Amino acid sequence: MSCFVCYTLTVVQEGAYMKLDRLIGILSILLQQDIVTAPCLAEQFEVSRKTINRDIETLCRAGIPIVTRQGAGGGISIMDNYRIDRTMLTNTEMQDILAGLRSLDSVNGTNRYGQLMEKLSAGSSDFMTGNQTILIDLSSWYKDSLSPKIQLIRNAIDTRTKLTFLYFAPKGDSRREIEPYYLIFRWSDWYVWGWCGSREDFRLFKLNRMDRLELTETHFSPRNVPLPDLSRERIFPGGIRVKALFDADCKWRLIEDFGTGCFEEQPDGKLLFTADYTDQENLLSWLMTFREKVKLLEPEELREEIRHILKRMTENY
Repeated sequence: MSCFVCYTLTVVQEGAYMKLDRLIGILSILLQQDIVTAPCLAEQFEVSRKTINRDIETLCRAGIPIVTRQGAGGGISIMDNYRIDRTMLTNTEMQDILAGLRSLDSVNGTNRYGQLMEKLSAGSSDFMTGNQTILIDLSSWYKDSLSPKIQLIRNAIDTRTKLTFLYFAPKGDSRREIEPYYLIFRWSDWYVWGWCGSREDFRLFKLNRMDRLELTETHFSPRNVPLPDLSRERIFPGGIRVKALFDADCKWRLIEDFGTGCFEEQPDGKLLFTADYTDQENLLSWLMTFREKVKLLEPEELREEIRHILKRMTENY
């Protein structure tokens, strides 16, 4: 693992989410130029000189050997014996980093990271050349409501400030207060991992289920935070063995949702589907989207539930 990647991980672990893009930018400039002044960096990144000085201290703590020189011809540079690390990032590696940074613009609904890349590309950087071959878009239909939540949570993580919100869960609605530690993108959705005061334990909260999200005036001291167990078995415990018969024209959807190995083609063209499903309500909703093109074979108790659902639907219409 390169020093650049180690540095990035160190900053994230310290919770410096709001300034991560600026730190990457400063490090990139230092790796490309022999020396640069603090006022020049402050102007380029539109922050104060005091902020730049704090950023340089953060880079030093992350293990980057930075030297500052006073007087005429002075400035900020990386130690000469560290120059070899200028070649540790290939063009492909840098393009991957840029693709990841640009993907954050799709979440925030801004052009902050695109503008940062434009600033870094000005001049003599060989890393910035070449066509983009990876495009990542993390936005969703809920972009207008998600972006403010993400910004607020990032601010809370960076400033170690508690959050309160109304949370909608299968067992009912509840008001929660948490110490936020991680923003997580998984299973095509956004989550926050934090210490829940009412449960007195770490919990994973889905952002789309959060409402009335507010930053409190209460700060907290960081705990020894375990990384969340994001295995599908942990979050979606499963236990429902499903067997169903689908029409042949449903093949594309089964492959899209479960892959090519989830069914066997029958002599009459039907598709015998088998899978371990995780949530009964989601399973029923998913099956109903196929309408008359699916027949559930097992488990029998869900067949009975579908009969009741269809009976109630018939009564409604």
